Amino acid sequence: MALALLRRRWLKSPSAEAADLALPLPAGAGAVAREVVDPMGSPLAAADVTVTALDTHRVATRGTTDPYGYFLAALPPGRYSLIISAEGLRPHRETIETGPGASTATERVWLQPAEALQLPTPGTWLFDPPHTAIRFIAKHVGMAHVHGRFERFQGGIQVAPDMADSRVHVRIDASSITTGNTTRDNHLRSADFLDVEHFPYIDFTSTRFAYRGGTKWTLQGSLTMHGVSRSVALDTTYLGTVNGGYGQELRCAALATAELHREDYTLNWRSMLARGIAVVGPTVQLELDVQAMYRTHDTPTPPE
Repeated sequence: MALALLRRRWLKSPSAEAADLALPLPAGAGAVAREVVDPMGSPLAAADVTVTALDTHRVATRGTTDPYGYFLAALPPGRYSLIISAEGLRPHRETIETGPGASTATERVWLQPAEALQLPTPGTWLFDPPHTAIRFIAKHVGMAHVHGRFERFQGGIQVAPDMADSRVHVRIDASSITTGNTTRDNHLRSADFLDVEHFPYIDFTSTRFAYRGGTKWTLQGSLTMHGVSRSVALDTTYLGTVNGGYGQELRCAALATAELHREDYTLNWRSMLARGIAVVGPTVQLELDVQAMYRTHDTPTPPE
């Protein structure tokens, strides 16, 4: 309802460009508003927008620009990472801060043609946990979506001279799952779901990188969870390489997504429904927002 009110007020504005929006926000909320255009200055519809809370690494909102290139959302006060991307164009990243009831300037974002991004230097790149997030979204049976993440993990990328021959390994501590609800988290760790006592780790090991054009790759590999291994394909967007961090380390970044089916891993949701247990639905959307730091030319050894 709040977003609908925001959109109606937006569309009534004779010119949203560089305007301050006096919007009817929910009590205590702030807002983010962007107009996204292509290199020619034309409105860019269906550009992907992701807003992530910097304190929790949790996705606050996700959506696409409307036919006129606009994106507008109400947010709790705080600091966020905003990413806007479209196929064939360079992603836009910025940090934003919202405050309760603050007037929000509608800023124009020009997405420029994607340059041929320099691929990571061959060698070992290790995940940087403070700047990496492993998140998931699951449909709560008959209710809203459940958002969660894994808080403990390690991994790395062994980049080969030919990127297609590169390898990735990720190990997740299954007991570190959190959804913000202690009772639900304990149940997810139990034998009904992940059974972390007998299967303490979730492992992903890649088999090949397949280039799809632009900044897009498909990362093929095997995911082992609950004692079962299945082939999965991660849709991956390469975000580039920069010198960053306190020590000006060489870093690369990527965003990868996949859809998992819980029954593939013997997490039988139908039997649980029959017993009156309704926690999450049959499919889970997985997202890895990764930053990795360049270390050595040595091959990373998977954790034992």
